[in-house]
Amino acid sequence: MNPPSGCPGKTGVRAPLGENDGMLYAEYLQLDKMLGAQRMLSSQHSTVHDEHLFIITHQAYELWFKQIIFELDSVRTLFSNNQGLDESQTVEILRRLNRIVLILKLLVDQVMILETMTPLDFMEFRNYLSPASGFQSVQFRLIENKLGIKQENRVRFNQNYARVFGRDAEAMKAIERSEKEPSLEQLIQMWLERTPGLEVNGFDFWSKYKRAVEEWLEGQKFAAMESKCESEQVFLLADIQKRAEMFHSVLDASAHAALVARGERRFSHRALQGAIMIMFYREEARFSQPHQLLSLLMDIDSLITKWRYNHVLMVQRMIGSQHLGTGGSSGYHYLRSTLSDRYKVFLDLFNLSAFLLPRSHIPPLNSVIKCQLSANWGQLDSEKPVDDDDDD
Repeated sequence: MNPPSGCPGKTGVRAPLGENDGMLYAEYLQLDKMLGAQRMLSSQHSTVHDEHLFIITHQAYELWFKQIIFELDSVRTLFSNNQGLDESQTVEILRRLNRIVLILKLLVDQVMILETMTPLDFMEFRNYLSPASGFQSVQFRLIENKLGIKQENRVRFNQNYARVFGRDAEAMKAIERSEKEPSLEQLIQMWLERTPGLEVNGFDFWSKYKRAVEEWLEGQKFAAMESKCESEQVFLLADIQKRAEMFHSVLDASAHAALVARGERRFSHRALQGAIMIMFYREEARFSQPHQLLSLLMDIDSLITKWRYNHVLMVQRMIGSQHLGTGGSSGYHYLRSTLSDRYKVFLDLFNLSAFLLPRSHIPPLNSVIKCQLSANWGQLDSEKPVDDDDDD
């Protein structure tokens, strides 16, 4: 095989670039295209100064959306590996998810720059925008789909994407494809279902957790019955009953399935078990990175919600709550409706704290599972079930 041109004798190694080789900064970044892409429609009549800021801000959003999609696709590819995840991949997943978190923080703060424009300034060029609207952002729709927002959870106006993107055939194809591919939420569920220690013929965490919950609730009832104040006793027992019902909703598979069917929960029962186990034993080496990963997923959900909220406030400030949006939506009212839990992808992770127990009641790890969890997490589904002989 001949060596690459310009690099005699060394296969795969490039020769140093000469003074006239390669690209200049502006050429590499194609700045002529990027910096020439601000078409101010108001310039056709009387140029409105703040239209330039409006265009630049939204173009910056779309560039960062593209980077988020790039990172999301790479993370989903790593999770899609049927052979499991090795340690180097998990570190890379954490790094890329953290990058998405930092980008989203930047986007949240970017709203403040747009708010330097006054409502009167916006009114000067708003009519030029119609029928363009922010909800027509294909990339933001792709981000939502790739994360795992389900079609049935969307606000009715935004469920029919043919109405929004119908004139863009490529956008329609990209959206349809993103709905068919495994979302990050689906891949996370499959990964959590392989959490070591859930095996019935191994450590059997779920049975131990169920016993621990029952013992803790019994202890709470006993303490309540010792109260000499009858009204306080009634209050405490009612509170314990509510907690028991809450725990039942996660301990009983059929009760959990009913909540999933109503859209109040998203994870499979086994995936939720894995998430709870990781939360309990997050200080073990094997669960340290998974716990970080779950935290980053909640950060992503939280920051997107914050971005939506800041956007809602900005829209209300600019056009009020009675105006229609430029693309035919209800504007402020439509945006406000996207702040509900239906748009949280990892809703179950936010609610995990409701199923935690005091440290003194967490089922102790036996020596075998403790040894297993002392290793790095790597391939979570490659372990054999552990022997539970020394359970206590």
